[in-house]
Amino acid sequence: MEEAILNLLEWLTSLGYLGIALGLMLEVIPSEIVLGYGGYMIILGKIGFWEAFAAGVIGGTIAQLILYWIGSYGGRPFLEKYGKFLLLKKHHLDLSESWFEKYGSGVIFGARFIPVVRHAISIPAGIAKMSLWKFTLYTVAAMIPWTIFFLYLGIELGSNWMYIKEAARPYLIPMISLAFLMAATYYLVKKFKGPRTT
Repeated sequence: MEEAILNLLEWLTSLGYLGIALGLMLEVIPSEIVLGYGGYMIILGKIGFWEAFAAGVIGGTIAQLILYWIGSYGGRPFLEKYGKFLLLKKHHLDLSESWFEKYGSGVIFGARFIPVVRHAISIPAGIAKMSLWKFTLYTVAAMIPWTIFFLYLGIELGSNWMYIKEAARPYLIPMISLAFLMAATYYLVKKFKGPRTT
């Protein structure tokens, strides 16, 4: 792993739980790496599991709320101009908008388990003025298993935490499949109950 990333991780975790929350809010380093390193810090006794869990969920949720508000108040033109500074590409926005239009607000939960799109999906939710409490509820519901999983995997890997992406790969496909099964079920229920609302 690049030395600069390692130094940033060490600085973040030196801030304790605030560092984990900031790491997920800024997403300069992928959240799975921040949480994996957090798991390693747990076994070293530097932080506690439940406090790290709370910091991860809160930080990850705030990050998505920021993107939601950007979508709500800035709209697509703002994002096409400045999205590159948020590490969001046009095709990610196009894909997330397509999913949101097709599946409705239920996709907010399922898309959280897919890299890159998990952040972009918050933007069309903001543009569509999706209910803020519902958006927050779905986001928190997805952040809970995501945070627990990567903290636990970081604990299991120990000093080998830097291989967390490789270790997580066999588990992510079932997680993604289950998430989209739930999103599809939500879509079908909404479709047969009446007009879709967000």
